[in-house]
Amino acid sequence: MSFSIADLFSQHFDSKFDLHEQHLNNQMVRVLRTIGYDRNYKKALGQYLYDENNNEYLDLLSGFGVFAVGRNHPTIIKALQETLTLELPNLVQMDVSLLSGLLAEKILATTPNKLSKMFFSNSGTEAVEAAIKFARYTTKRERIVHCEHSFHGLTLGALSLNGEEIFKEGFGPLLPNCNAIPFNNLDALEKALSNKDVAAFIVEPIQGKGVNIPDDNYLPEVERLCKKYGTLFVADEIQTGLGRTGKFWAIDHWNVQPDMILMAKALSGGFIPVGAVAMTQKIMDTVFNRMDRAVVHGSTFSKNNMAMAAGLATLQVIEDEKLIENSAKIGKNIINSINEMTSKYEFLKQARGRGLMIAIEFQSPKSFSLKAAWAMLEAANKGLFCQMVTIPLFKEHRVLTQVAGHGMNVVKLLPPLNLTQKDRDWIVDSFDKTIADTHQIPGSIWDLGKNLASHAIKNKNK
Repeated sequence: MSFSIADLFSQHFDSKFDLHEQHLNNQMVRVLRTIGYDRNYKKALGQYLYDENNNEYLDLLSGFGVFAVGRNHPTIIKALQETLTLELPNLVQMDVSLLSGLLAEKILATTPNKLSKMFFSNSGTEAVEAAIKFARYTTKRERIVHCEHSFHGLTLGALSLNGEEIFKEGFGPLLPNCNAIPFNNLDALEKALSNKDVAAFIVEPIQGKGVNIPDDNYLPEVERLCKKYGTLFVADEIQTGLGRTGKFWAIDHWNVQPDMILMAKALSGGFIPVGAVAMTQKIMDTVFNRMDRAVVHGSTFSKNNMAMAAGLATLQVIEDEKLIENSAKIGKNIINSINEMTSKYEFLKQARGRGLMIAIEFQSPKSFSLKAAWAMLEAANKGLFCQMVTIPLFKEHRVLTQVAGHGMNVVKLLPPLNLTQKDRDWIVDSFDKTIADTHQIPGSIWDLGKNLASHAIKNKNK
């Protein structure tokens, strides 16, 4: 009997939720069923998902940013098929890889001039782990400083730099000497660095949780302060990099030069797990300073041919299809269009972002009836209003979004960078209609809100 993935998919298409309930994270299945996201998708192309009834959904999450060039891009598929059929030597280990050298060269051509070396890993959190180790070894210091509300991954070292307590609860003890300071606060940063015992300041140029954008002078001053106190400046571009913000790197908005850039997510077009660290020659030469230290840090599957080929193809697609320029143009249009609605919707505070990394923030209104309804949701669970927005966006308008973080009234958009004008209109119209519905009390959307509040209160009391 021949083995066929297509046959397996066809035979078990309707059983994925049951399989997950039996063998995987059944709480995730409960969440999806509770909020009505339990769809059976059968196909994905570009920025669109298709369910078993061939309904088209606009995906504004892109797998948490990994599908920046869209799902199942033919150029990357072709590169992977070709790599499989060439019978190339792969992971020889006592050898070096041609494709990883080519990908390193192509990535470094996009980074600030001071960065000249690459280290590959399997994921973003592994890139963070590498940065922690490299910074400590290079500086001979132990302390790592990060920001409140940051997200750098969920393995133990990266988790120690996580600014959200919900992810850390019960997993301690974590790495010692990891300290959080407020984001966009230079006084706090200088105070943290002033003892000259900090190995690295690891920061997202734009914070993913909430899409928090720094003041214009923040990152240039971060660079200056890190140099002043001998601390390595590490830019975590795992989510913001590769065109997401309308520049190749988010740091390009501020023309700063970190000592390391961390990347992952979009680097392989979403096909193969891959992460990387771009760094200075000094860091590389310090960590790998002797022949007997050539393997002092690494990862078995990093630099594998499939990941490297996918990375090369992805960078070519970004360049050929001018996706960075499209991200800047379409993203600015969406932000401006939603901000134009603030005058007619009390709940809508603002849209903000760079490129196609967008936050839509809501606020307590002034009208008495709206304010009372808002307070009811906030009392049940802070940030619940946004769930009341994202669910009808999905169920009624087939637009997939997410709440930007725990306890915040921010909806986040992280779509593929190839959105069209049609997609822009779909997004703006869907938000317009959904936000308008939230201002109708009583109404069906507030029936949903009451149900969400009821579930939240029950969960609190368990």
